Amino acid sequence: MKTIEIRRHSIRRPPDPHLIQQGVTLARLVGENIGPFDFVVTSTLPRAFETAIAMGFAVDEQVELLSSYGDAVEREVPYPQTFDGYAAAIRAGGATADYARRLADFHQKLAEYLADGRSALVVNHGGIVEMSAIACVPGAGAGESAPIDYCEGVRLFWEDGKFIRAEILRVST
Repeated sequence: MKTIEIRRHSIRRPPDPHLIQQGVTLARLVGENIGPFDFVVTSTLPRAFETAIAMGFAVDEQVELLSSYGDAVEREVPYPQTFDGYAAAIRAGGATADYARRLADFHQKLAEYLADGRSALVVNHGGIVEMSAIACVPGAGAGESAPIDYCEGVRLFWEDGKFIRAEILRVST
């Protein structure tokens, strides 16, 4: 079995693109209890890259797809939403469904790249975490009452050429 852990970046103070000290501290605490990872991918935005580093992991690749879902998706499903909100937008088709397909393809290729028994960490952003999980495992997060918060995420399990389940990862502070 292979696993992909998808995490939202840590705390920043918008519009500043960088983590604040509280965010670095949170990422360090979370990083002490996860991993190890064989491959680490982040979005191209500083807060995602900084989160992975603060967690204690070197970044192997930065991917633009993970940086923003764009205005068309935002119009269809304004941030933030629960998993159910994103799932409904994906089912409705349109830009959200197209973006979710691209996320599913990305995560599938990442899973195929990993050797059996290995894992990867993906650090990106709220909304993208939820849509990634739903795109890979329809029904992921169904009934969850809150969106993914800082450093929270989803662990995807890959076996026999497909994602078989998703586990929601919450952070208690």
